Amino acid sequence: MFPWLRLLYTALSFLSSKGKVDLLGTTIVRLRVWPNDLDFNRHVNNGRYLMLADIGRIHWFVKAGVLAAARKRNAFPVVGDSIAKFRRELKAFQTFEIHSRLLGWDDRWGFIEHRFVRGGRVLGVVAIRGIFKGPEGPVKPQALMADLGFALPSPPLPEWAHEFHRGSESLTSLLRGEEQVHGLR
Repeated sequence: MFPWLRLLYTALSFLSSKGKVDLLGTTIVRLRVWPNDLDFNRHVNNGRYLMLADIGRIHWFVKAGVLAAARKRNAFPVVGDSIAKFRRELKAFQTFEIHSRLLGWDDRWGFIEHRFVRGGRVLGVVAIRGIFKGPEGPVKPQALMADLGFALPSPPLPEWAHEFHRGSESLTSLLRGEEQVHGLR
């Protein structure tokens, strides 16, 4: 099934699902592996996991009310960085779930985790660090939290998320330095 059809399927699931999820709650999208998801090894292609995580993230944004709050600010989500860990394979026609949740945030970034689960077992994880970009630039996570009536501070990020954040910042600095050397900035 093409990504747009899956997205439509997920959107239609909102009609039959119950209410919103808490901002720190987990959403679950149930999907099936289709032949166009597979690589030459006959299991889900690593790039496809990222696309499927997009569907899980959009589902979470809608169910948590984050997308509606962002749209009021004319902001849209942008993934800055992602990481993935693959543990077990998914094969053609198998069903699986994507469990999506907000891990936390800092003064700029939100951190979201997508767990690919089959039979209670985590097969893989995709995590992203992203922002909502508005007409005047990035919207601070605290502003979106206030719009949602959420006044608590971010939960502590797991150490691996801190390492992911530091690594992403380091790579960003390296690339900016290379651009300056080549007169691209």
